[in-house]
Amino acid sequence: MSKTHTPRIVITGIGAVTPIGNSVEAYWNGMMNGVSGAAPITRFDAADFDTRFACEVKDYDPLLHLNRKEVQRMDLFTQFAMSAAVMAFEDSGLNVEQINLERAGVVFGSGIGGMWTYHHQQQNLYDRDGKPDRISPFFVPMLISDIAAGHIAIRYGLKGPNYGTVSACATSSHSIADAFMLMQRGMADVMLAGGSEAVICPMGIGGFNAMKALSTRNDDPATASRPFDLERDGFVMGEGGGILVMETLEHAMNRGAKIYAEVSGIGLTDDAFHITQPAPGGEGAVRSMKLAIEDAGLVPEDIDYINAHGTSTPFNDRSESAAIRSVFGDHADRLSVSSTKSMTGHLLGAAGAIEAIAVSLAIANQTAPPTINQITPDPDCDLDYVANAPKQREIKAALSNTFGFGGHNATLCFKAFSE
Repeated sequence: MSKTHTPRIVITGIGAVTPIGNSVEAYWNGMMNGVSGAAPITRFDAADFDTRFACEVKDYDPLLHLNRKEVQRMDLFTQFAMSAAVMAFEDSGLNVEQINLERAGVVFGSGIGGMWTYHHQQQNLYDRDGKPDRISPFFVPMLISDIAAGHIAIRYGLKGPNYGTVSACATSSHSIADAFMLMQRGMADVMLAGGSEAVICPMGIGGFNAMKALSTRNDDPATASRPFDLERDGFVMGEGGGILVMETLEHAMNRGAKIYAEVSGIGLTDDAFHITQPAPGGEGAVRSMKLAIEDAGLVPEDIDYINAHGTSTPFNDRSESAAIRSVFGDHADRLSVSSTKSMTGHLLGAAGAIEAIAVSLAIANQTAPPTINQITPDPDCDLDYVANAPKQREIKAALSNTFGFGGHNATLCFKAFSE
């Protein structure tokens, strides 16, 4: 299919459950106010852990979107997914009686899946003398990371393409990229795409502690996530979920849908270098950004804002900054670059989804969210990181970067919508 005849893809609905707000409005207000979602862990007793804080979702009520039986049969990551999906579907104004359900689908991922389910079922096994009859028949359906996509489809009767993506912290960006490609290929008119994660549990925190990946700033959690700051000492674990309703422009226009932004290009690469560390100079990130810009039919000078992967780890922030300079040259000094992980923490497989939402809202509101906790400049990170307060500015085109263990790189390009 030639580029001139490829369908344009737009965002018509968004839903989010985040550590700084359980709705899209609350999430955006949290970013605009520079709110940190970090606080002492309440989901389990973390007294013996090196890290005793995280960005938990607060005051979450799954019964707003699910019945009690559904809640009992869903891991927390799926509950987050379903809440985000319900909000996005309602926001889009879609009516299942007026769309072709065989041309509507879901691509929704999780980097790890039902970690709490595994924890509880393993405890059941060990606490009852290892008798396998103590394992719940819902163990596997609650555990597997693709199950959220299945539940969303069942909720709305969506019979088009349906599967889960798994690529560590790039997971939900890959979900959005896959949905984008499926619609460009003509296989669907409507796709729900995103991701969710819920791994603030003993093995989740303990595992990342063992890697020395998490901040241990236990005396001041609110300032622990400090991307691009010289004093950064690791990322802060987050949880939650986000989802976009994506439609072909023709489908959206035919029903008079509101449009947040256009998904205009994607760049997908791998470092092929190391299981956890980025390639020197962010070489893989350089290629993913260049590919996304080219796919969108743009040049680097067209980009105004980048929502950076910006994890608050020494390796990532330095290499991503270098990659941005490599791609943009002198234009890098005219970019606004922010890491919303400074507020939400790192949602792993859900990061790409909630950050795509942040970019969509940044375009809709012509405002770049801040990077909070910018206290001590790092000479190796010398871009405009929108330090500590949002910045009103023209944003015609923007990128969202997500990079995952295994060397996975995904860059999404978004544009302000115009007919």
